[in-house]
Amino acid sequence: MLVILSGVAGAGKDTIKKEIIKRMDNVKSIPSFTSRPQREGDIPGKTYIFLTKEEFEEKIKNNEVYEYDIHHNHYYGTSRKILNDAAKSGIIIKDIDVNGTEILKKVLKNIKIVTIFLRVSKEELRRRLENREDKPSEQEIILRLNRFDYEESKIDLYDYVIKNDNLEKTVSIIEQIIKKESELE
Repeated sequence: MLVILSGVAGAGKDTIKKEIIKRMDNVKSIPSFTSRPQREGDIPGKTYIFLTKEEFEEKIKNNEVYEYDIHHNHYYGTSRKILNDAAKSGIIIKDIDVNGTEILKKVLKNIKIVTIFLRVSKEELRRRLENREDKPSEQEIILRLNRFDYEESKIDLYDYVIKNDNLEKTVSIIEQIIKKESELE
């Protein structure tokens, strides 16, 4: 089963994903491909598989990605091989943007997909982005805030929509969703 977490940058996807993995033994994450530079705290091969722009484009050309998108001038995408291999042995939780979610829902026929959209107000989003450890510039914050309405317009793609205003409550709800959905598989 693949559990997809989506929401605007700053909605808490990565924090929630890490908490779910800590609390649920049968849930794991898989790294995405990216062409963005490595940041402090990134673990190559675990958080992301870092590629040059040219390497990423080669993977696209060779049909090695299920989906990809460009955010803030960097490629992000899901490896076919890594996802297929991981899906054979448990539950995967992955944060993917709305475009990637739409594509995966169309192309993945042999893997159960559960989609969860994390909502946060625009004001809360700005506050979170301004207080991030990696300190995005004002230009980056505006870029991410400008994507807010687009992301929200895709909410009908999702099985579950959760207002993420309390980490503990949100994680608990997602744990229950995963338990329920895995029993239905």
